[in-house]
Amino acid sequence: MLPPRISIARIILNRRPLRPPNSKCSPPGLRLFTQNSQLLLVSRTSPRPELPYLYVSSGTPFPRTAPSIQYKGRLARYLTTERKQRIKTEAKLTVKYILYFHIIAGFALALVWLVSVEIKERRYQTPPEWSFRTRNIYRTARIMSEPDFNRSGVTEWPQVGNNYWVALSRLEDPSLDGKDLQIPPGDDHRVYVVGIDALGFTRNGLDLLSKSEEWRRGYYAVLLGAARAAEHLDEEVRDTKRNITFPKEHMIGPSNPRPKPVPHGAASPPLEENCVPASESPQMFYTKILSSTGFSTRQRLDAALAYADWLDFKGLHETAEEMYDWGLDIAMGALPVGVNNAVDSQTGIISNNAAYVSNNLLRATTALAIHHARNANLTAALPIFLSVLRAKKQLSLPPIPDALKAEPTKLEWIMSVAKYILVTPPYPPPPPSGDEAPIRTPAAVCEEAAVMAHVGEILFASSNDDSEPPLKELKSRSTSRKQTSGLSWTRDAVDVSESTLMSMDGADLDGRQTCAECLRTGMDNWSTMVRKMLRDQRRSVSTKEDKVGNGRGWFWGGKSTEEAEEDEGRWERELHSVDERMDKVQRLLENEEESRKQRKPGGWLR
Repeated sequence: MLPPRISIARIILNRRPLRPPNSKCSPPGLRLFTQNSQLLLVSRTSPRPELPYLYVSSGTPFPRTAPSIQYKGRLARYLTTERKQRIKTEAKLTVKYILYFHIIAGFALALVWLVSVEIKERRYQTPPEWSFRTRNIYRTARIMSEPDFNRSGVTEWPQVGNNYWVALSRLEDPSLDGKDLQIPPGDDHRVYVVGIDALGFTRNGLDLLSKSEEWRRGYYAVLLGAARAAEHLDEEVRDTKRNITFPKEHMIGPSNPRPKPVPHGAASPPLEENCVPASESPQMFYTKILSSTGFSTRQRLDAALAYADWLDFKGLHETAEEMYDWGLDIAMGALPVGVNNAVDSQTGIISNNAAYVSNNLLRATTALAIHHARNANLTAALPIFLSVLRAKKQLSLPPIPDALKAEPTKLEWIMSVAKYILVTPPYPPPPPSGDEAPIRTPAAVCEEAAVMAHVGEILFASSNDDSEPPLKELKSRSTSRKQTSGLSWTRDAVDVSESTLMSMDGADLDGRQTCAECLRTGMDNWSTMVRKMLRDQRRSVSTKEDKVGNGRGWFWGGKSTEEAEEDEGRWERELHSVDERMDKVQRLLENEEESRKQRKPGGWLR
């Protein structure tokens, strides 16, 4: 047996590793819990790190499955006194900065809105007597009626018309903008606006003499805008259940047994029992202008001619002619006392011995001649055009200005620009009434060119004869003379309008637009005429060659084949020159369009 000392030693050896290591290091100093010193983070005398009071390791995540009570105390250790103060400070700063941001953004949005209102007011000026809401509604209607308002280029006429009707209702409301207006009593004469039953406008004309000229001019613009919207909505219906406007051709009902399908993506077609007309008839608005007292002769004449043009479009030519005669009576009724027999009321021809011819009279007779030309009554239209052209050429020249205005200095220019930006321009002065005698301005010269283009078109169109040979061949010489005469009138119209447009003052926007339209129409007519002459000449050459081949060319006479081929070459050369000039005129008109946009009223505030 082994001695017992050996087992005791084994026991001692086995228990030896359980003893703590022998360390001669001095124990660390006491930690102070009332202050957080960076010296307490790491002890210099101990290899083990010393952490601050209530420290929670960031590397120890909180298990999601652990009970909240177990970590509640550890989470509470985050909210120290210093951290609470820092969170309060950051919260106050956040609230303050958010409040400042919203205040600045609100002021910025208000400034942008005010600038946009000012831009709209400068572009579409409204009478200062109107309330702000009425002016804003009218400007919105004007903007929405512009072709470039929508990217698609389609005007939403139901919305445009509703804005005009609301503005009209507010202007006729005695409690809003229609103070001192004599409104006919009773609701039977009123038309209520869709969706706003409290507002409505009268069907009959009103006495506007109690209102100012600016108010009446704005009221007239609203009536014309409402009439224009009614023209576009004449063939449309409104679904009362959904308040959606549809063309009448899509309506399902007995009056439309074969409705057309709606476009892809549109709402389902309406039922006839749920539909009402989308708008009142344009006749109501035009007759409202003609029956109201307080409008100028020019305004009443414009309404009469617009209504007559609408009747022509609808195919009511006899009623349209009566309306043109009514417009002629309006112009003649405003002539000075003692001026009689200026126009033949039966034919509309201006007399050679007319002592006084007003601008309204020239416009009324020109519109009547255009009406006759559209309805193929060339024998009635041509004398009227010639009488109008003769009267225009007899106009007096404008007076020569006394002296040219000096160029403004740089300081004056800066002051004028600053005044224009900061001060809203006043409402424009009233335009001429049209009762005065016109003068021969560049714009009047362009109107003469337009009349010349009409005369050339009538002469060329009246030469068309569909008679069969040999009667047609016997009339070929007179027909050719008429065509050549019409072509000559068209050339002169193009030359006059082009030269006048290039020499006209840039500030006369209306005159330049008239010249540009006349030049465009004249060039189109010229090109069409030359192409038709060339086509007829080629047909004539082919016919003559066939007749010569058959031995029948000598019987009816006329031009020989060589002369016909020479004429064909002449028209080919003229067509080439017309095409070259067309390119030149097209560039001129494009530059004119760009410059007209830049010279538009309102400048850069548009």
